[in-house]
Amino acid sequence: MADTMDRAQTLEAPQAPPQSPESQSVSVDIYDQIYHLRGTDPAYIERLAAIVDAKMRAVSAHGNTVDSLRVAVLAALNIADELLTARQRLDSLAGSLQNSQHSTRTRATTLAHMLDEVLEDRKVG
Repeated sequence: MADTMDRAQTLEAPQAPPQSPESQSVSVDIYDQIYHLRGTDPAYIERLAAIVDAKMRAVSAHGNTVDSLRVAVLAALNIADELLTARQRLDSLAGSLQNSQHSTRTRATTLAHMLDEVLEDRKVG
């Protein structure tokens, strides 16, 4: 009996929270500069770095500046513009979805009332 109690207490004992993934170091090349970064997903960090590098190179190719800080700021502005545009598009789609859901609910309610009337007429008739 005591053995059963011990097992029950062991099963009910709170467990330690799951450990967060361990931070890993990754080296990335952005606009011919090496950066040593840490994060839980090195592949994701590499993808982000590749986007920043590509944007900086595109800005540099379209401009006459060789100042890497200026190129970085212009690239950041381009990325911020893309982010804002994507957020506005998401908000617009979310609004359209809400309108569609409202319209569908209204139509379903109307159809349910019509069906109720038909069924009520059949009961009476």
